[in-house]
Amino acid sequence: MTSEQRIGPIALPDSRARRVLESLLAGSGVTLNGDAPWDPQIFHPDFCSRILRQGSLGLGESYMDGWWECEHIDELACRLLAHGLGERARPASDRLMYRLQAGLINLQSKARAYIVGEAHYDLGNDLFERMLDPTMCYSCGYWKQADNLHDAQLAKLELACRKLDLHPGMRVLDIGCGWGSFAEYAARRHGVAVTGITISREQAELARQRCAGLPVEIELKDYRDLEGCFDRIVSIGMFEHVGHRNYSAYFETIEHVLAENGLFLLHTIGSNNSEISVDPWIDRYIFPNGVLPSARHIAEASEGLLLMEDWQNFGPDYDRTLMAWRDNFDVHWPEIADRYSERTRRMFRYYLSVCAGAFRARDIQLWQVVFSRKRPTRYDAPR
Repeated sequence: MTSEQRIGPIALPDSRARRVLESLLAGSGVTLNGDAPWDPQIFHPDFCSRILRQGSLGLGESYMDGWWECEHIDELACRLLAHGLGERARPASDRLMYRLQAGLINLQSKARAYIVGEAHYDLGNDLFERMLDPTMCYSCGYWKQADNLHDAQLAKLELACRKLDLHPGMRVLDIGCGWGSFAEYAARRHGVAVTGITISREQAELARQRCAGLPVEIELKDYRDLEGCFDRIVSIGMFEHVGHRNYSAYFETIEHVLAENGLFLLHTIGSNNSEISVDPWIDRYIFPNGVLPSARHIAEASEGLLLMEDWQNFGPDYDRTLMAWRDNFDVHWPEIADRYSERTRRMFRYYLSVCAGAFRARDIQLWQVVFSRKRPTRYDAPR
């Protein structure tokens, strides 16, 4: 059913599925076909049974299919997660299957490393250029003293540079360099030479264009193939793709290529617990094979290799960042609508909104962690 065919939400049939779903929602402040801006308006009679059968996957797919609409999906997601429906929205069979699969197969092996690049980051630079700000940062901004997205992203880049104590002439490695936002900023503002690696061909091409004329080299490379020695290493928004079976190899690589007195900054989304699980909708449509690390995962994988100097959490800033991206996406969508489907538009709106709600509910976090190779002097992290 298309939006042009809709007149209004349907009267949901009195079914067992509806009663079960309404009992799960009781106390969350969410009402099916309710009057609040976070209440979903239902357009398909099988909505309730589909959600009970497929959980969060069904919720996301049914939105993409036009089965329901909601003025503030972000607040809907926040209320559902705050009510404890996050894990309950993932069928036990799906969670078990993922654990079995992750136990038998390295889902983030070198052979599979380029899957997420092809599926998400290579979707189209024109789309991301309109969704992001001019820095092309596709990670959380730092809103402490910022009141707009661009300033928040510049503040994040400068914060990372100050934490790394950059000086002109340093050799810097950017693991997961994206469209070259940090590489360009650090080279231009701090006079360092940067080697950036990415597994996305589209990102690499645009990053090279953006960094033309600067001491920046962009390579299409997996982190496990790194060699050389770098004074500083930064990884912003990439560790989420490493996978729990590769955390040790990741930190061993960092230790191998980091100079004796070097610093490493890890910027990553983090999970509140150490259970190896994924949201099935995000896994299928946005970040295939992505998995969020816990604090324990990071601490255990780095132990004996690097010294943890500082840990900062500014997860609530990702809520504002995602909402700003969604606003940009909505405003500029007409410019690219002829190149993408309506289903893609709904997929991105849902993704940005649901993730904003997850950070708002403090269901997931954003961490910046600074490591050294047993730095002999005191480290004072800037804020």
